Parts: sequence; structure tokens; C-alpha cells
Amino acid sequence: GPPLLLLHGFPQTRAAWDGVAQRLLPQYSLVIPDLPGYGASQAPDPTPAHDSQSKRRMAATLIAVMTALGHQRFFLAGHDRGGRVAYRMALDWPGRVAGLALLDIMTTLDTWEAMDWQAALAAYHWPFLALPPPTPERMIGADPAAYLDHLIDRWKGRGAALPAPALAAYHAAFAKPAVIAAMCEDYRAGADIDIRHDRADRTAGRRIDLPLLVLRGVQYAPRPMAAHWRPWVDQIEEVALDCGHFIAEEMPRETAAALSRLFAVPC
Repeated sequence: GPPLLLLHGFPQTRAAWDGVAQRLLPQYSLVIPDLPGYGASQAPDPTPAHDSQSKRRMAATLIAVMTALGHQRFFLAGHDRGGRVAYRMALDWPGRVAGLALLDIMTTLDTWEAMDWQAALAAYHWPFLALPPPTPERMIGADPAAYLDHLIDRWKGRGAALPAPALAAYHAAFAKPAVIAAMCEDYRAGADIDIRHDRADRTAGRRIDLPLLVLRGVQYAPRPMAAHWRPWVDQIEEVALDCGHFIAEEMPRETAAALSRLFAVPC
């Protein structure tokens, strides 16, 4: 079937998509990588401007992956940090992306601009992980398993349990100091160069010329997100699912069905 690139978020690995992939595999040629620096993937060396973990740099890396695999045009879905890479890819390489789905995100710029004290308490990890090194790396590294479990417990839906193989993969990745460092650099980029890229696009009036599907876990994000995307894209469909932030793991059947509807036309 047509190629479909699936990008995971923080604090996960490619294992986040396992349940969805089982349902999509008969229809699509799936490409499911670890984001650069996450899981088993290596990140470029950090730079003072944090551009090595910018979403533009990650998007360029994954464009190269798809080119090497022979996929010149492909469908694209991203959750959380992977969603930020995905919309950056759609803005920077519009001819390569045939359809776009984003799970549980607004743009990075919109997220920071909307952050009041209540949002900052709910999403304290944004400014925490963006602190200069090595403070967050040392604090997380003191007990990485406890911090990972803390994040998952905060964001999963009521009574939800993530699949055991996925949890094991996340714990194995979180035990690596290099992965912790790369994830912090990801958030530092999100508080610096990613904002500048988004602001430049918004000022220039650049838009995503694709139908956009937004999937939202209402127990994590109770407010609709479509209005936040209207300045960036014309055609938007929003689907609200009764789950927490980990949409693909908590509701894989419904997630796969929504993606299949969006990506029904071969690219």
C-alpha cells in the first residue's frame, strides 16, 4: 500500500505505534522510526542554538530517510513531539506530504503564547526540560524510571494502562543518559529556534496546503484544538476520543480507523 510515516512523541519510542501498526499494516507500507535521539536513534551533537534538535532538522533527517527508502510522497501522522516534526515537514517540504494527521498538539508557538500560570502547572515539563544543561539531565538521571512513570501517570486516561511491551521500551530508552540529554535538547529547541521558525512562517503567511486531521484525547486536552489550527490550514477535521494523551496506545483501534479514513486515497 501507500507509504505512511508514523512519528511518536515524548517520552516514548516507536513502540507507541505498535497497536495502530498491527491494524494498518495490511493497507500501508509503514515507516516507524525513533525520533532522532529517542529510543535507539542517535541525536546530533548539541549546539548553542539548539538547532541540532530543532524540528526543522529532525524533519530534514526523516525526509532523507523516506527518500532513501524510495518514498517521494507519503502520508504522515505525528503525536506530541512527533506531531511538531510532522507539521514542520508539511510546511518545509509541502510536495512530499500527501496527507497529515496530528495527535494532541497545537503549534509550538501557539502553545507558548497560550501558556498562563494554569497551563504552566499542567505542562511544567516544557520550561523544566528547556532549562540549561546539565540541571534537568541530572535531576531526571537521579531516578529516570520514577520520572518516566510520573509523566505517564499524569497524562494517561482514567484507568488506562499502556501496553507492557511499550512501557518496557520506554523504560529501556529512559535509562540511557544520551536519550535524556537528547530529549532535553528537543525541549530547548522548542523554547528557542522552533518558536523562531514558527513565528517566521506565521509572519510570512505560510500555510499547510493539506487536509488536516486533529485527534484529541479529551481527558488530557478537554478544549477543542481546531480553532488554533485555522490560521495555519484551511481544511480541518477534529476527532475527540475519550482517552488521555497516549491516544495511539490507549485507543489503537479508533486511531487506526481515523487514519484510514483520512489516508484513503493512494498518494
